[in-house]
Amino acid sequence: MDPLAFVIAVVRGLLEAFVWAVIISAVMSWLVAFDVINLRNQMVYNVARFLDAVTRPVLRPVQKVIPPMGGVDISPIIVIVVIGAALRYLIPQV
Repeated sequence: MDPLAFVIAVVRGLLEAFVWAVIISAVMSWLVAFDVINLRNQMVYNVARFLDAVTRPVLRPVQKVIPPMGGVDISPIIVIVVIGAALRYLIPQV
Protein backbone atom coordinates (compact mmCIF):
# COMPACT_ATOMS: atom_id res chain seq x y z
CA MET A 1 0.00 0.00 0.00
CA ASP A 2 1.23 3.44 -0.90
CA PRO A 3 2.07 5.57 2.20
CA LEU A 4 0.04 8.48 0.85
CA ALA A 5 -2.97 6.21 0.34
CA PHE A 6 -2.60 5.02 3.93
CA VAL A 7 -2.56 8.59 5.28
CA ILE A 8 -5.59 9.51 3.17
CA ALA A 9 -7.44 6.41 4.43
CA VAL A 10 -6.64 7.31 8.04
CA VAL A 11 -7.78 10.93 7.58
CA ARG A 12 -11.01 9.78 5.90
CA GLY A 13 -11.65 7.33 8.73
CA LEU A 14 -11.06 9.94 11.41
CA LEU A 15 -13.34 12.46 9.71
CA GLU A 16 -16.07 9.87 9.28
CA ALA A 17 -15.74 8.85 12.94
CA PHE A 18 -15.96 12.51 13.94
CA VAL A 19 -19.18 12.91 11.94
CA TRP A 20 -20.65 9.98 13.86
CA ALA A 21 -19.49 11.51 17.15
CA VAL A 22 -21.28 14.77 16.26
CA ILE A 23 -24.47 12.89 15.35
CA ILE A 24 -24.43 10.78 18.52
CA SER A 25 -23.68 13.84 20.65
CA ALA A 26 -26.61 15.76 19.14
CA VAL A 27 -29.00 12.84 19.62
CA MET A 28 -27.81 12.36 23.20
CA SER A 29 -28.37 16.04 23.96
CA TRP A 30 -31.96 15.72 22.69
CA LEU A 31 -32.53 12.58 24.76
CA VAL A 32 -31.19 14.33 27.86
CA ALA A 33 -33.29 17.45 27.16
CA PHE A 34 -36.47 15.37 26.83
CA ASP A 35 -35.53 13.35 29.94
CA VAL A 36 -35.37 10.06 28.06
CA ILE A 37 -31.89 9.35 29.42
CA ASN A 38 -30.48 10.70 32.65
CA LEU A 39 -26.99 12.09 33.22
CA ARG A 40 -27.06 10.71 36.77
CA ASN A 41 -26.32 7.32 35.22
CA GLN A 42 -22.52 7.09 35.36
CA MET A 43 -22.11 5.40 31.97
CA VAL A 44 -24.36 7.92 30.21
CA TYR A 45 -22.51 10.77 31.93
CA ASN A 46 -19.11 9.42 30.85
CA VAL A 47 -20.23 8.95 27.24
CA ALA A 48 -21.75 12.45 27.16
CA ARG A 49 -18.58 13.97 28.65
CA PHE A 50 -16.37 12.16 26.15
CA LEU A 51 -18.48 13.21 23.17
CA ASP A 52 -18.63 16.78 24.44
CA ALA A 53 -14.84 16.88 24.87
CA VAL A 54 -14.34 15.52 21.35
CA THR A 55 -16.89 17.67 19.52
CA ARG A 56 -16.77 20.96 21.47
CA PRO A 57 -13.50 22.29 19.94
CA VAL A 58 -15.06 22.11 16.46
CA LEU A 59 -18.63 23.05 17.32
CA ARG A 60 -17.83 26.05 19.57
CA PRO A 61 -16.38 28.33 16.82
CA VAL A 62 -19.39 27.59 14.61
CA GLN A 63 -21.73 28.36 17.52
CA LYS A 64 -20.02 31.72 18.00
CA VAL A 65 -20.62 32.65 14.35
CA ILE A 66 -24.14 31.20 14.04
CA PRO A 67 -26.11 31.39 17.30
CA PRO A 68 -29.04 29.02 17.95
CA MET A 69 -32.06 29.82 15.80
CA GLY A 70 -35.30 29.64 17.74
CA GLY A 71 -33.57 27.67 20.47
CA VAL A 72 -32.27 25.08 17.99
CA ASP A 73 -28.52 24.73 17.60
CA ILE A 74 -27.73 24.06 13.94
CA SER A 75 -23.95 24.00 14.38
CA PRO A 76 -23.79 20.15 14.20
CA ILE A 77 -25.57 20.25 10.83
CA ILE A 78 -23.15 22.85 9.49
CA VAL A 79 -20.12 20.91 10.72
CA ILE A 80 -21.44 17.68 9.17
CA VAL A 81 -22.07 19.41 5.82
CA VAL A 82 -18.58 20.95 5.79
CA ILE A 83 -16.90 17.65 6.67
CA GLY A 84 -19.02 15.83 4.08
CA ALA A 85 -17.99 18.35 1.42
CA ALA A 86 -14.34 17.96 2.42
CA LEU A 87 -14.61 14.18 2.22
CA ARG A 88 -16.31 14.32 -1.14
CA TYR A 89 -14.37 17.07 -2.93
CA LEU A 90 -11.04 17.67 -1.17
CA ILE A 91 -9.90 14.22 -0.05
CA PRO A 92 -9.46 11.81 -2.96
CA GLN A 93 -10.93 8.33 -2.90
CA VAL A 94 -8.36 5.61 -2.32
